[in-house]
This record gives sequence, structure tokens and C-alpha cells, in this order.
Amino acid sequence: MERSRIAVAGASGLIGGALVRSLTADGHAVVRLVRRAPRAEDEVRWDPERRYVDTAGLAGCDAVVNLAGAGVGSRRWTDAYKARIRSSRVLGTATLAEAVASLDVPPRVFVNGSAIGIYGETGDRAVDEDAPPGDGFLPTVCVEWEAAAAPARKAGVRTAFARTGLVVAREGGAWGRLFPLVKAGLGGRMGDGRQYWSFVSLHDEVAAIRHLIDTDGLSGPFNLTAPQPLTNREITEAMGRVLRRPTAFTVPAPVLRAALGEMAGDVLGSQRVLPMRLLESGFTFAFPEIEGAIRAAL
Repeated sequence: MERSRIAVAGASGLIGGALVRSLTADGHAVVRLVRRAPRAEDEVRWDPERRYVDTAGLAGCDAVVNLAGAGVGSRRWTDAYKARIRSSRVLGTATLAEAVASLDVPPRVFVNGSAIGIYGETGDRAVDEDAPPGDGFLPTVCVEWEAAAAPARKAGVRTAFARTGLVVAREGGAWGRLFPLVKAGLGGRMGDGRQYWSFVSLHDEVAAIRHLIDTDGLSGPFNLTAPQPLTNREITEAMGRVLRRPTAFTVPAPVLRAALGEMAGDVLGSQRVLPMRLLESGFTFAFPEIEGAIRAAL
């Protein structure tokens, strides 16, 4: 891809920060959307709750990427925090999609974050992008999240949804908490360990988003997960092998539910998600297996 001007919302997050570093390293001009007064030339003000974007700062952008949203695993899911999880995604997406649609010369592509949480509990059943949404809080949020991008799509902007799995990284997310536990010899399976975790290395997550930006014709949902999901037990054992630490501890399901509340369902739930559309589009994973993804994170 030729050097481009790309706007990124959520640039301070785990995935957004890695994406900005990758794009910048390749010579692209990155515009970061911030919720405060801009302090640098590459910053543009936006306020999702007030549905405001300084659209002048988006002028000339070839792509707009929205990865903004309150962390799902950041804290216990109180009613107030669940409302924040939803609004940060739905209002943020609607605000950016409307801004994109209003531009005299809109960007070529709008890549919007989403999550494999849209499928809900799948058990041992493998699902791809053709599967319908599941039931519950996260599936409902994801459906509304993607629907909020409608203004960009209706304006003729190619719109792709990055349905992200569990990102293997030291800096944050589920693995940001798992690595220290395993290194301390306190790692172990969660619940019965039979639940599937659909993982993706941070490297491949960023590469896949860039693939969605760069490849003409790619629109709609794409699962950003490694080709072979594994059970929590298998992933725990792999972490023990790579880090050379015992993983004999088990966190019983009732303990997780007591500690995490409703969020425990996201840890104990099983999602066996396949990246069919991503593979069909020609994307190649650098770290398709869990041990490689763990080593890449380290």
C-alpha cells in the first residue's frame, strides 16, 4: 500500500497502539482521535458522547479505523459499567460513521472494531462469519455496535468489521493477567478447562486490520482469530511449556463467578470461532499456533 493518511480512534489502547506503531513504522501518516484538546499536529478532537468530531481533521484520510471502547475485562460488570461498555462502542461508532459520511471526499474504507462475543456461547460447535448472533449482553452489544456503522456504509464507504478474539499480548487483555500468574507458578485451567478460547497474536491482529484496510473489496464481518481455536486446558498447558512453569492450579467455576460476577461467563464460556472470510481473502497468519503466539508476545 502507498503511504496514506489514516485516522485511528482508540489509539491509546492495546490494539490501537500497536496498529499506530505499525503504520508509522511503514511511513504512513496517522491521525489519532483524542477526547481532550489536541496537543500535537497528529491529534484530532472528538467527543462520542456529544456526537462530535472535528471533521476538518479527517479531511484527506484514506482510511478511518475505530477501535475505541471501554475494556470488557477491566472491571466487574455493574449495571453502570455495562452501560459504559455499550455506549462507548455504539455512540463512538455512530459518531465516526456519521462524520465519515459527511465528508465531501470520504475515506476509501472504514474499519470498525467488533468482537467474537457476537456469537455468544458456541460450545464445541465451530462457527464462522455466517453464524447468527448469540443471546446475552455481549452479543446484543456487538449487534448494536456493528449496526451503528450504517451511515458510513450507506454513504458508499467500504465498511469492514474486525471481530476480534482473545489477543495474546503481555501489555493487556486476558493474557496481560495470565502471564504474571503463570510466571509465578500460579497458572492453571479455569473451570473444567474444556471451554474453547479463540485466540489471536497481537502481531496477526494488527496485520489483519491492515489487510482489511489495504485490500479493496473486503467489507462486512471478519473473524480475527487464529485458524485453530484451543481449549482453556490446552492453552494453559502450552503456557506452562513455553514459560517452563507448573500449571497445576485450578480456579473452580464458582470461585470465578463469585469474584467476577457476570463477567465470569466470558471466561468460562466456550467460543470456537474460525476466520473463514479472512483466510479466503488471502490473509496468512504469522503465528497460527498458540505456542508461537505466546513466544511472539514474550
